[in-house]
Amino acid sequence: MVQKAKILLVDDRPENLLALEAILSALDQTLVRASSGEEALKALLTDDFAVILLDVQMPGMDGFETAAHIKRRERTRDIPIIFLTAINHGPHHTFRGYAAGAVDYISKPFDPWVLRAKVSVFVELYMKNCQLREQAALLRLQLEGGGQGGTVKESPGLLAELSARLAAVEEQAEALSKQLDDDSADAAAVATAAHLERKLTGLRRALDALEPGTGSGGPPLPPAQN
Repeated sequence: MVQKAKILLVDDRPENLLALEAILSALDQTLVRASSGEEALKALLTDDFAVILLDVQMPGMDGFETAAHIKRRERTRDIPIIFLTAINHGPHHTFRGYAAGAVDYISKPFDPWVLRAKVSVFVELYMKNCQLREQAALLRLQLEGGGQGGTVKESPGLLAELSARLAAVEEQAEALSKQLDDDSADAAAVATAAHLERKLTGLRRALDALEPGTGSGGPPLPPAQN
């Protein structure tokens, strides 16, 4: 079974969290609540999230301060943050949100369809990255001779399976990139998709080098990145 992505919802008002859950439930992912910045940071210590929906105006640690803490941590700095706010003080306030590391800044009331579409893009990118890391880890294990039955070259069936799995991820990533181009999506989403395609290219090159007749070594496998 494909593991579901986790989406972190941060808002101090329970009714707002309930509304977000109603909007995002159709994505069929795991929705995690946090009623404060401190609670959000605690959740981020143990779980990996595809995207964070963060309310700006909260008592104590507000959204800007929470985002600053998230971006300072190596484990969480690359998680996309979408700011949600009921106040609008003009371009300066919006700029502060982007300066804090947000990939988007949405004012309430917002269009549920737009919010769900934006979140779904980052969920898809997260899932593709997870699939890619799994394939890279499996290939690395085989290259190190850790699997039963010897290396990949000694197991043509395993090589074929790895190639087929990678092809499926490549096809899905290409379709997602075309969707982003068609929809004029956020620059952060486009950049993330391009980064994913580069990693796919490196992994495909490593797999191709293991095909019979290409030599005994092949290029080093690219490191697994987030």
